[in-house]
Order: sequence, then structure tokens, then C-alpha cells
Amino acid sequence: MKFIADWKVKENSLLNINYCLLKLTLEGILPEILPGQFVQIKVDHAENTFLRRPISVHYVDKENRELWLLIQIVGNGTRKLSEVKPGKTVNLIYPLGKGFSIPDTVSKNKKLLLIGGGVGIAPLFYLGTCLKEKGFAPTFLLGARTEKDLLQLNEFKKIGVVHITTENGALGEKGFVTNHSILHAGNTDFIYTCGPKPMMAAVAGYARKFNIPCEVSLENLMACGIGACLCCVEKTVKGNSCVCTEGPVFNINQLTWQI
Repeated sequence: MKFIADWKVKENSLLNINYCLLKLTLEGILPEILPGQFVQIKVDHAENTFLRRPISVHYVDKENRELWLLIQIVGNGTRKLSEVKPGKTVNLIYPLGKGFSIPDTVSKNKKLLLIGGGVGIAPLFYLGTCLKEKGFAPTFLLGARTEKDLLQLNEFKKIGVVHITTENGALGEKGFVTNHSILHAGNTDFIYTCGPKPMMAAVAGYARKFNIPCEVSLENLMACGIGACLCCVEKTVKGNSCVCTEGPVFNINQLTWQI
């Protein structure tokens, strides 16, 4: 079931010049929101910004009825969102899309690897939290261009073991996530990933090579969020699918990527 409501801004923190963390609260009942789902947020008072912005769910605090959104500031719309003051409200359509699958709890010894690049780390934080609550011990592999682009590392470390790559080698291992030594250990049972498409395709190629189940969260351009505009279509083995309704999470076996 989808909802549309005004959420009050509890906190809006500028993490660096490129990212902000928006913490929202809702009066009333908080519906179930699954890791990997997203919201469509209305941008008020932004010139030439007519469409809502799709933002991944970063975290849900059920006890305090909070929703966290990690926002990359890339244009006028997201810049306006980074400037919304606490106490103001923003309008959301939620929860949208299909999220990640959670393994059966009888398999708590499964080694789960969550690989994120850039703002693609956003849905993995909530996913990792949910996995830990189910009794799993998730491992994160987070990649970024530089040390400054790595966000909320201390928060991720509260959930599981964190491995890092930076392209310039300033922190963690130098290179891309697919170059990290943890991938050579060969003891991963399931992979979740979100980030730039070339990164996800490389991770999917690794997973397929070693026959590891893998889910990817696509970041195709979305306008409506409900499958009407067709601008987010992705080619799958069953034909074209709207990422906003059939995804954004797909098993790699559903996709036609040349990997």
C-alpha cells in the first residue's frame, strides 16, 4: 500500500558539500517500509523543479517514527532539499518499489556481503540494520573516489565489519571495490550491491563467475515512481520492466547485462 503525507523535518545535516542527511518524523502510524524501497519527495520553492525526486530509504527508526534520507546534492532540486530547515515539512509518496530479499533465519551462518559505491551506500545501511536484527552478521565493502566521499563510516561499523576502497588510496585499499582483497577470499554466500551501474555490473560479473547469488539496486532515472512515465525502463529476460515498480532491486539473473 502506498501513502502520501507531510513529514516534519527533525534534522537536516550537511555531511559535506555533496551530501546531506535528512531526518524526518511522522505523526501517526508508520507503515512497513522495506530495505531497498524508496520515496518520491516533493521539492517546494525550487525554480524549474516540477517533478518529485526519488530517494532511497536510508534508515527507518520504528520506535521514534523516523525516516532517514541520504541525499546527494547534484542539482537545484536536491540543493533545495539540503536547505530545508528543521520544523518545516516535506511531502512524500511512500513506500515505493520492491526491496531486497532477506534470507531465511535458519541460515544465520550465511556470509552476506553488502557492496556500495558513492550514494549507493544509502539503502545498504537500512538493509544491514535489518539483517543484523534478524541475527545475521553483515559485512560491508564501501568504495568512493576519495576519503571525503565516504559517509557515516562509524554508523556502518556499529552494524558489521566494514572494508573500504578509495580510488586514490587515501583510506582503505586503493582501487575499485572489485579489486578489494576480500573478494579473493572466496567465502561469500550472498551479495547485495548498489552504486554506479559500471560498478554494479562489475560486481554482478564477479558474482556470476563464482556462482554467488546477487541482488542489485538500480538507480535508473525515475520521474513518477509508479510505472506511468516509462522513463526508468530496464531490459530484463522477460522484456522491459519499470525499475520503479518491478525494482529497484533485481536479482542479476533477471537482467540482460553482458557480464
